[in-house]
Amino acid sequence: MALDDTAPSIAGGAGAVEAEAVRPLLTAAELEELDAAYAPYARRDAYGSMGRGELRFPRRAELVLRAVLLVPVRFVAGMLLLVAYYLVCLACTLFVVDGVAEGRRPRLEGWRRVAVVRSGRALARAMLFVFGFYRIRVTDRSSPNADAEDTHQDQSEELEIPGAIVSNHVSYLDILYHMSVSFPSFVAKESVSRLPLVGLISKCLGCIFVQRESKASDSKGVSGAVTERVQEVCQDKNCPMMLLFPEGTTTNGDYLLPFKTGAFLARVPVQPVILRYPYTMFSPAWDSMDGARHVFLLLCQFVNYIEVIRLPVYYPSKQEKEDPKLYANNVRKLIATEGNLILSNLGLAEKRVYHAALNGNNSPIHQKDD
Repeated sequence: MALDDTAPSIAGGAGAVEAEAVRPLLTAAELEELDAAYAPYARRDAYGSMGRGELRFPRRAELVLRAVLLVPVRFVAGMLLLVAYYLVCLACTLFVVDGVAEGRRPRLEGWRRVAVVRSGRALARAMLFVFGFYRIRVTDRSSPNADAEDTHQDQSEELEIPGAIVSNHVSYLDILYHMSVSFPSFVAKESVSRLPLVGLISKCLGCIFVQRESKASDSKGVSGAVTERVQEVCQDKNCPMMLLFPEGTTTNGDYLLPFKTGAFLARVPVQPVILRYPYTMFSPAWDSMDGARHVFLLLCQFVNYIEVIRLPVYYPSKQEKEDPKLYANNVRKLIATEGNLILSNLGLAEKRVYHAALNGNNSPIHQKDD
């Protein structure tokens, strides 16, 4: 999963123009109308659209105090955890020549795999603690009732192990939670594999690196690579389970976008998981805010919350195996119902239009959506 960078850049101009470029250029009425049209991406917490809403003096003073007391400590602690896990991954991949240097997933087995997984889970949970997620409320519905068991009994006899975790997508924090519990791999941009620290970690996670704009005729594409990996999970116990966000982008947490079929082409069972982030002032959802500002405000919040609902493994029927779109739609409806989420027909393209409008740009840059 590669979180999309939707805010367009505006070049040129003096300081005043640059200041305008980072603030909503709409009247209150226009902004309200825009938020209604693009409701899945509208930010409704105390900080408003793009996280730049006006705060009263007491709130601003409180924010400054939190920035002074919390941000430096949490930032340093987070970096130490990141470096610590990088060192674990570095030690576990020493003398492992199976594709590490070429950017491929290292085949870790035995103590190496155990060390990477166990330390990864622990440090991911520690990172969430640093971000203020001290307690995580989990509702486990993974034991289906008798009716649910009868529904797909004939299919579940063959495939008991899910090939992928399918989750709604609200924030980059989703990945940290899933790492702390299941330690799955996911889809990332190819450039991530070359990043300092994060590059090696993502390889040890078993990420699938893709070039979104690649037109090469020999390229399997994202869907092909995901299908191949999901099938591998069902055959190799050392292969990390895939974490897939079928919506393709993040929302404000109240909506569920249409599902892409990539997670369902392998025709194997999936594990549905629902994530919600209750809040009072700052919403951890990454919807209409730039990354740096989002991390800053997240670190300024004393306490953050995650609510998790783990649903039973979904075993596709024969008809669903033959029709990936039907499979995807049925899982989407289940997640929406169990998570009390609103179904929306919008997607990544509309999100980019919304972000462009917030920035006063009526001609958003059109990018290919995989």
